[in-house]
Amino acid sequence: MLSRKIIVNLAPANTRKEGSKFDLPIALGILIASRQISNPYLAEFLKDTIFVGELSLYGSVEKINGILPICIEAKKIGIKRIVLPKQNENEAQIVDGLEILPINHLEEIIEYLNGNSYIEKTKTKKFNSQNQAKYQFDFSEVKGQELVKRALEVSAAGSHNCALIRCSAVQGRQC
Repeated sequence: MLSRKIIVNLAPANTRKEGSKFDLPIALGILIASRQISNPYLAEFLKDTIFVGELSLYGSVEKINGILPICIEAKKIGIKRIVLPKQNENEAQIVDGLEILPINHLEEIIEYLNGNSYIEKTKTKKFNSQNQAKYQFDFSEVKGQELVKRALEVSAAGSHNCALIRCSAVQGRQC
């Protein structure tokens, strides 16, 4: 095999691209362009599919952050299936109507795309808000304090610590 230069262009330039979630689609693009992946039905499959995942140097597909919003947006724009790291499978399951193909290694998707193997599709889970925990205390009885409530919600959503200190002006001193 001749050595050659490969240029990967992540266009458009004004769209922010960060993180390692592009590793898997870039590698697959190179493999398809170099005809190491070929299948008569490949173009049709690729039309409705997105690939996300970080690749290790050994070809294992590693977990990425933010898979839920990726799946939600993919469904919104008409994507039918997503190939993603096996570790992200549970998070992606709650998006109904999206076929999920979880993989552990680059070789699995290569064999699948070449028609030599099968990847078990993940079944979606129904998200039932009735199963959420009921708490004795919540913000429903707190009147006003919108900024404080918002700060607590953001803190809780991100699993951050938060300390609120009650401060009252005493003897003309300001807090």
